[in-house]
Amino acid sequence: MAEVQQTQVLPAPFIEAAGKTYLDDLTKAVGGIKELDLSKLYGQQFVAGPGALTTQAEQLAGGLGGYQPYLQAAAAATGPQAYQQYMSPYQQDVIGTTLQQYDIQAQKGLGALAQQAIQSGAFGGGRQGVAEAEYRSQSDLNRAALQAQLLQQGFGQAQQLAGQQYSQQLGLAQAQPSLVGQQISGLSALGAGQQAQQQAQLGAQQQLAYQQAYQPLQAVQTLGSGITGLIAGYPQKDVVATTPSQSPLASGLGVASTLAGIYGLVK
Repeated sequence: MAEVQQTQVLPAPFIEAAGKTYLDDLTKAVGGIKELDLSKLYGQQFVAGPGALTTQAEQLAGGLGGYQPYLQAAAAATGPQAYQQYMSPYQQDVIGTTLQQYDIQAQKGLGALAQQAIQSGAFGGGRQGVAEAEYRSQSDLNRAALQAQLLQQGFGQAQQLAGQQYSQQLGLAQAQPSLVGQQISGLSALGAGQQAQQQAQLGAQQQLAYQQAYQPLQAVQTLGSGITGLIAGYPQKDVVATTPSQSPLASGLGVASTLAGIYGLVK
């Protein structure tokens, strides 16, 4: 009776045992990934929001229209009556005192004319009257000119102060947006730097959470790569299995049975 031999190529026993362990670990690791809550790896908690400096810059942006009070103050310093609020409260006193001193000096001039008339023997005459009339007329003109000069000086000073106020308020109105804009720009830059730093920290935390979640699977995959390398580089074992063949009698009975079946189908 002939025998049939079958040959199987098997890995070394320790490699085969490691492969079985690898399959168990891989099944567990994949199951853990399937049950993983992705909201712990991705989501709004890993996105850095605006910080306090950025919020402060946004609040300042709402105050860019703060130049309006300066424009209103500048407008108040213009117009035909604007000078009045800049007139000195002591101007009338100054004018009154100055004119009073002028009148005193003018009166002394009349005394001098009378003295001249006495010396020339014309006191009380027509010549004295004419001289005094001319003197009074010129004195009144000079007094009016002095008063007008004093008023003009006060008006000029008030106009100058009004012009200065207008220029100052207009300059402040023009400078205010620029100053606020510079402050906003600086705060925005600092806020962006802080937000970028916070985002980097959140990114590192997200990366750590991801690595912790996938570490078991990565470890099993690394183990599988090692086992694959062992299978490729380690000598394998040939196993020979021997199976007895059928006897001639059994083979003949089988053929006869087959022929009988065919004959029956034909009938």
